[in-house]
Amino acid sequence: MKLKAIITAAATATLMATGAYAQDIAVIAGSVEDAFMDKIKKGVDDATHMVEANGGTVQYLRTQNYENFGPDLVTLINQAVAQGVDGIAIPVWVPDAQIPALQAAGEQGIKIMQYNSGLPVKADINAINYFGSDEYEAGFGGGKYLAEKGAKHILCHIQVPGAINLEERCRGVTDGAAEAGAKVTVLNTPANLDGDVTGTAEALKAEFIGDSSIDAMVSCADFGAAAGANAVEQTGLDIMVSAFDFSPASLERISAGTQTMAIDQQPYLQGFLATSMLFANLKFGTEISTDPVLTGPAIIDASNVDAVKAGAALGAR
Repeated sequence: MKLKAIITAAATATLMATGAYAQDIAVIAGSVEDAFMDKIKKGVDDATHMVEANGGTVQYLRTQNYENFGPDLVTLINQAVAQGVDGIAIPVWVPDAQIPALQAAGEQGIKIMQYNSGLPVKADINAINYFGSDEYEAGFGGGKYLAEKGAKHILCHIQVPGAINLEERCRGVTDGAAEAGAKVTVLNTPANLDGDVTGTAEALKAEFIGDSSIDAMVSCADFGAAAGANAVEQTGLDIMVSAFDFSPASLERISAGTQTMAIDQQPYLQGFLATSMLFANLKFGTEISTDPVLTGPAIIDASNVDAVKAGAALGAR
């Protein structure tokens, strides 16, 4: 029995020293109703092949919607912890709710990888790295672009009030527009309108009709561009339509000239890199020296939309 115990202990030590034991990770994302998260999932799914080939597992956890966002995210964090994961890849959208839960997870030895949102609070959760766009810089570039295209008064639309990444986007739009001589008004629509093109179009129409000086709009979500295009068509006003992120429909609008531009952050890469690099850190102890790793922003407009369509057709843009 003593010999058996010694052999068992030695085998366990060898497994731990070589990283041969399984590494289980959870990737937490946004609403199941949010098509943007499907692009992140494509990246997660592709990275999962590598994880499973090396003996690990990946759980992809999403909230049902954005109406109780902070508490729902905490529930998913706690669920992952209870299931004994070794690492969590997650955006930080609602810092007041998420940071304490992620700090508690870290105290239990769970490693955190951050992606998509919350770069300013990365140090608070001791994240290994961040994969995503600098939301402020993305907004700054978008606001400046629209102003240089002739906009004087830009409406910046936030679809989930209180989300730190969306607030940073509009803060950037405001500063970028100001640098080029334009002003910005921020419109918050209720979270229950997230993804609702018709309802959001009505809200935008009310703003456009109520203030005739608005000559451009940028939504913090792709569906907001569809809503904006509908509102412009219905009112007959001359307003530049744009948004953060994009879909095949928005690329077609850019080609047709009914949408001015989209601000890309490459969500496929965010999902792929956050998943694969978290696993690699747990399994092999590897880290990327560049921190943060920025996957955006990039402006998509009539000058480059055709090249983007090719990647979008494969689900990776």
